[in-house]
Amino acid sequence: MQALIESLIQKGPVVTDGSWGTQLQQRGLKSGECPDSLNLRSPGTVEAVARQYVEAGSRIILTNTFGASRPSLERYALADKTVEINRIGVEISKKAAGDQALVFASIGPCGKMLLTGDINETELRQAFEEQAQAQAVAGADGIVVETMIDLAEAKIAATAALQTGLPVIASMVFDSGVDKDMTMMGNSPEEVVAELAAVGVDGLGANCGQGIEAFLPICKRMRQVTDLALWMKANAGLPEITEDNQTVFRTTAREFAEFIPGLIAAGANFIGACCGSDQTFIREICRVINET
Repeated sequence: MQALIESLIQKGPVVTDGSWGTQLQQRGLKSGECPDSLNLRSPGTVEAVARQYVEAGSRIILTNTFGASRPSLERYALADKTVEINRIGVEISKKAAGDQALVFASIGPCGKMLLTGDINETELRQAFEEQAQAQAVAGADGIVVETMIDLAEAKIAATAALQTGLPVIASMVFDSGVDKDMTMMGNSPEEVVAELAAVGVDGLGANCGQGIEAFLPICKRMRQVTDLALWMKANAGLPEITEDNQTVFRTTAREFAEFIPGLIAAGANFIGACCGSDQTFIREICRVINET
C-alpha cells in the first residue's frame, strides 16, 4: 500500500467528498450537457462545488473529470480537449483544496462497452493512460477509478492509473442480482477484491448504485478478504422521479450519517457520499466520526 494511503488512514476514517453531478446540475448544468466541459466554460462553478466540500471538512476531494476520457468526450466533440479538461479539472480542485485537503482525480467509465465491441482493450488502455497521465502532470495527489460496472474496464483503468506512480483506488457499483450485491456484470465483492488487488491498487471499494444501508454488508464482505484500504461512497438513497420529471433523493444527511458507525465497524477507511448528496452530508459524516 502506498505510504500516502497508510499515513492517511492510520488515525481513523478519512472523510472524502459528496456528489459532483448533482451539485453541478443544481448550478445550471443542463441535461445532455457535458459536465466535464464546465472546467473550460465555467471553472468558477466547478470550484464552488469543490470548495463547499473542503469547507465542510473533506480531507480528500475529487475532480470534475469523471467523464473526461477521450472516448467519453468524443460524444460531445471535445476529444481534442481531453488533456486540457483533465489538467484544468485537477487545477480547480487543488485551488479549492489549498492546504486543507488532498485531491484525488476522478476517472469514470468511458461510456463504451468492451462486451459489445464498441471499444477494444488497446483503445481503452490508451484512453485511460492519456487521462491519468494528464491528471498526474497537473499535480493530483492520487487517482480514483470510480463507478465502474465492468470489472474488466476497471482493471484496465486502474492499471493505466498505476503507471503514474500515484496512489490508486478502484471503486465498483454493486446494485445487481437478487440481493443487489453484485456488479452489473455479475461479480461479487469477493471477486472484485481478488481481481483488483491482483492489479496492484492501493485501495478499493464501492460507490453509487444504492443507499448507505446496502453498503454495510458489501464493505464487511470486502474487509473479510482484504487488508487494503476500503473506499465507500453511497448514494443519498435511491433516486425518485417526480411528476414534473425531476430526480430527487429522499435520504437526509442526518439519516445517512446514522449508518456511519456501522460502516466504520464494517472496515471502511475512506467515507463520503455519492449521488444526491451535498456538503451537509459531509458535515454530518465529520460530526459522527468525531463523536465516535
